[in-house]
Amino acid sequence: MSIPPIQANGYQIHLGDLGYLALNQLLVNNGYTKIFILVDSNTNDNCAPRFLAELATETPIELIEIEPGEAQKTIATCLEIWQILTELGADKKSVLVGLGGGVISDLGGFVAATYKRGIDFIAVPTTLLAMVDAAIGGKNGVDLGYLKNQIGLIAIPKLVLVDVDFLGSLPQNEMRSGLAEMLKHGLIFDKTYWELFQDLSQLDSEYLEVLIVRSIEIKNNIVIQDPTEKGIRKALNFGHTLGHAIESYFLENPYKTSLLHGEAIAIGMQLEAHLSVQKGLLEHSHYLEIKNTLHALYPVVSFDENDIDEIEKLLIHDKKNEGGNVLFVLLTEIGKITFNQTVENDWIKLAFLDYQS
Repeated sequence: MSIPPIQANGYQIHLGDLGYLALNQLLVNNGYTKIFILVDSNTNDNCAPRFLAELATETPIELIEIEPGEAQKTIATCLEIWQILTELGADKKSVLVGLGGGVISDLGGFVAATYKRGIDFIAVPTTLLAMVDAAIGGKNGVDLGYLKNQIGLIAIPKLVLVDVDFLGSLPQNEMRSGLAEMLKHGLIFDKTYWELFQDLSQLDSEYLEVLIVRSIEIKNNIVIQDPTEKGIRKALNFGHTLGHAIESYFLENPYKTSLLHGEAIAIGMQLEAHLSVQKGLLEHSHYLEIKNTLHALYPVVSFDENDIDEIEKLLIHDKKNEGGNVLFVLLTEIGKITFNQTVENDWIKLAFLDYQS
C-alpha cells in the first residue's frame, strides 16, 4: 500500500512502496562518496539481501556487521565501528545506514552523529519496536554498563524508511516487544487507538501497517511539540521509569533471564498505572482494563523482595530525575498523562504485589 510520507522535525518518515524511491532519490541528490550499512548478524541474513536489491546506486557500499543484542550497545562497540569506518576510508560525505532493530538504530545514530563531528544517518528499522519507537524522534545513544541509554544525544536522521515486509522474519517475542510501545502510545495519547488492541484476532499485515502508521504519527506528533524533552515528550517515558530499571536489573543479574525492552516496559506500564491509582489520579476500573490487557499479551514475571529492593535502587539513575527526586509519568485516564510525579516507596512495593496477583 502506498502511504504518504510523515513530516518530522527536519526529516521525513517514509513507509511502504514509496520509501525506496525516496531513499534512492536522497542518495542521488546528496552525492555520497560511500554508503556504509550497519547490520547485526540477524539483519545481515534476513534483511540485507532485500534492502540491497532495492538500492539503485553506483556509490560503493560496505557492510559493517556486529553481534545482535543489547549487550552490544556500548562505547566499546562504537570504538570498533569508528575504527572500521576510518580504515575503510569514510569521510564527511559518507552516509551510515542503520539496518536493524532498536540497538542498531540507537547505536548507529550515535556513531554517525559523532564520527568526524557528524556524518549523515539513514534509519531503516527492521523490528516492530524500532519502527514505532527507536527510529522515530532522533534519540541516539548507548548503555553505560547495565544502565540504559546513559550516554547519547539527539540528532535527526536524513530519512527513516519503514518497510513492514522485514517483520516477516521476526520472532513472536520480538513482535510482542514492539507491541508494548504501541500500547503505550494508546495509553498516553489516544484512547480510541488503545481500544483497537482489545481484539487482535483480525490482525493481518495490512491492518498491522495501519496500526504502525498511527503509532508513528502519535510519537512524531509529541516529538515535534517538544524535540528536546523539556515537557510533553516526557509522556513517551510512561512505563519506562520502572521498566528501564527492571530491564537493567535483569541484564546485570547473572541469575535472571534478560527481558526484551518491550517485555520490561509492559511490566513498567502496569506498575506505573497502579501508582497512578494509588496517587488518586486514575480510576481503578481503568487500571483493571490495562492490567487485563497486558496480562493477556505478556507472561507474568516473578519478583521477590530482594529483586524489588534492587530495582528500586536503580531508579535513582533515571534520566528524568531532578534534584534527587525520582519523577514518574502517570495516567489520569486512558489516553491522558501527567508528568513530573513523585510517589512513595511503599507504593512501588504494592504495585509489584498487585502485578503478580
